[in-house]
Amino acid sequence: MRPTPRPTFVASILPLLFSAALTAAEPTPPPSDWIDADTGHRVIRLSTEPGSSTLYFHDNSYTPEGDKLIFNSPSGIVLLDLTKLGTTPPAPEVIIPSARGPYAARRTREIYFVRGGTPPGRGGPPASAQATRDGSTPLPATAEATTPTDPTATTKRGGRGGGNFGGGEVFAYHVDTKAIRKLPHASRTLINCDETFTLATLYAEDPTGATPRPAVREPLPQLARMFPGKKLEELTPEQQYAVNKEEGLARRALNPQGMAFTFTQLATGEARTVGYQYGALNHLQFSPTDPNLLLYCHEGTWHEVDRIWTIRTDGTAKTLRHRRTMDMEIAGHEFWSYDGKTIWFDLQTPRSQVFWIAGVELATGRETRYPVERNAWSVHYNISRDSRLFMGDGGDPTQVAFAPDGQWINLFRPQPDGTLVREKLVNMAKHNYVTGRGGIEPNGSITPDNKWVIFSGNFHGARHVYAVEIAKK
Repeated sequence: MRPTPRPTFVASILPLLFSAALTAAEPTPPPSDWIDADTGHRVIRLSTEPGSSTLYFHDNSYTPEGDKLIFNSPSGIVLLDLTKLGTTPPAPEVIIPSARGPYAARRTREIYFVRGGTPPGRGGPPASAQATRDGSTPLPATAEATTPTDPTATTKRGGRGGGNFGGGEVFAYHVDTKAIRKLPHASRTLINCDETFTLATLYAEDPTGATPRPAVREPLPQLARMFPGKKLEELTPEQQYAVNKEEGLARRALNPQGMAFTFTQLATGEARTVGYQYGALNHLQFSPTDPNLLLYCHEGTWHEVDRIWTIRTDGTAKTLRHRRTMDMEIAGHEFWSYDGKTIWFDLQTPRSQVFWIAGVELATGRETRYPVERNAWSVHYNISRDSRLFMGDGGDPTQVAFAPDGQWINLFRPQPDGTLVREKLVNMAKHNYVTGRGGIEPNGSITPDNKWVIFSGNFHGARHVYAVEIAKK
């Protein structure tokens, strides 16, 4: 009998080396539950699929009862039970595969979503078109006017807020029964609180001639506006990046196209085009309580436009909600209070120097201003349902505050004397904030029970959805 050959050293070690190579090649999964060493707050990863993300900060992510959260994943729309958060491991469920643009209904337990069409980045608007200050799609330098009475024109351009560009059909999913119904007259998931209207923007000139075109503004070099007396080479890389970003935004307000809103009744499909104006209309948000009131903005360089507006769905009562009163003042990233009585926004008087979380009361026009320190400034703020807490998602040194230590998820508690008590919740030092350079905005929110802050983060490499507990153990 021929003897069995003994394995050589090389042959015997090859499987071990191959196994070790496979182990080294596999990405280390991010932790699922830990205590932030710098803040003492507990952080839980809610998503299981890399690339998952929260909704845009002002879009509604919660059921009316506050027991369910929705977020995005590469596989589809995810639903998470919040009632057991912190006591049992999260169990995210993909409830609507291959869908996008989710938005939780304000009064029913339904989730609006889009299926079909071409999502951004897959033949839709290029990814570079989404790299503006608040993620909106930039308007082209020129655009044809659209016949205001043409209902097919309502899908030409959307504006940030609800749904996605690229077409597709709109549906509603019931989180309890799992029933899906089609909304045949909706072009996006931007739907008002009593589900009677949907909305789109379009390029259009006022057919009555009652909306005169404003004079063309002379372009002003943003370097001189932002850093008087400085040369570009004298600025830090973060400041240079900011100047170039503002140059792009400034062009949108020099000679804006005529635009208008088309409100479409979901029951009948009847469309009405109103609100003719000259400005890049964006950041669209229906009131959470008044079905006939819309909050929107004029895009452009924030220190050169009066941004925050409201209008009724019949086209009346177009109102500027905050008028700038000094050179370089900015106000933006506006959002509703849960009761619909106040519009909150980031205010700087002037830009990059003095920071506030500001709110304007709709009934009286009275403004409230809470001072914010530079390192506590955030790209976006949000408010709890009971208006007792604010959260902020921080910002890196390329952002408008140029904060040297601003990369934190923050909690703010308003005080009777008009100040805020800030508490750091999560260290975001390894998070990439820079949109257009592989970064993302955390887009945070406070859970309806005031126990957690939900946000997106890429500090472990891939983007995931996380929750940080407000209370310390």
